[in-house]
This record gives sequence, structure tokens and C-alpha cells, in this order.
Amino acid sequence: MKKSALYLALIALPLAFSCNQGGDKSSELKDSTMIDTADAPVSNECFIAVDGVDTAHLNVITSKLGKVTGGLIIKYHEKATNDGLIDGKFRGDTLFVDYTFKIGENKTIYKNPLALLKKDGKLVLGVGQIETSLGRSYFVKGKPINFERGRFTFAPTECK
Repeated sequence: MKKSALYLALIALPLAFSCNQGGDKSSELKDSTMIDTADAPVSNECFIAVDGVDTAHLNVITSKLGKVTGGLIIKYHEKATNDGLIDGKFRGDTLFVDYTFKIGENKTIYKNPLALLKKDGKLVLGVGQIETSLGRSYFVKGKPINFERGRFTFAPTECK
């Protein structure tokens, strides 16, 4: 009798455990909704930069928690267009983002860090030394980013 009770308990235990796995879906939905509204967008700004015959269009969406997302398209006159997304955050007056993009019709996806200095209502793209480690590119610590040599200065424009 003791063996059958033990077997019954061993069979019932996984069944009881699996019944609790469904959980309260409404609380999960509520939690995910709260996260989304807590970090809702508070601003959507658009910028354009022109360097000779090359142009760049930047869309910057800032959330309540300070996260920055958006898009960047760089149209080169003699080369294929870079088209991608930005994801990052302001540190002081500098916006640091990862730019994930494709070049033209190429299916390869690239990811580079970018730094943009906010100055007089504009965003100035900086130039800095980048290194890659374990497949991730980033600015070299201790090496300054030069915003004077940047090719693009983004001026505010109307979002389309």
C-alpha cells in the first residue's frame, strides 16, 4: 500500500506543478502594459544634414526613461544608401547610439556606434576611434571623439 501511495504522489506532483504554469495572464499583460506606458515616447524630432551632394535624415524618438530610438538614412551621391535604426541614450549633451543598418540592396546588416553632440539645437556627428571585440564595435575608452571633424551637422526639420 505504501508503494502505491508513493507512485500516486510521484504521478500527481508533475500534474499539480503543470497546472500552475499557466499563471495569471492578466497580471502579465498588466505588467507589460505598465512597462510600455512607463517608457512611452515623449518627443519625436527630425533632423537633416547636407554635406556637398550627400544628405542624411535622422529621426530621434525619446522616451520618458530617456531611451532614444529612431532611424537614420544617409544618401551618398556616388555610393549606395545607408538605411537603418538607432538605439541609445543621451549622456550629458552627447547622444550615444548603436546604428544598425544595411547598405543599398545588400542583405548584410552592419552595426556601428555613433556619437552626436547636441549644440545650439543641432546634432553634430562625431568622429572617434572604434574597435571591435567579440563581434561588437564601440568607441575606444580614453580616446576623445572629435566633433569638429564630423561630416554631418543635423539641423531640425519638420517630420514627414
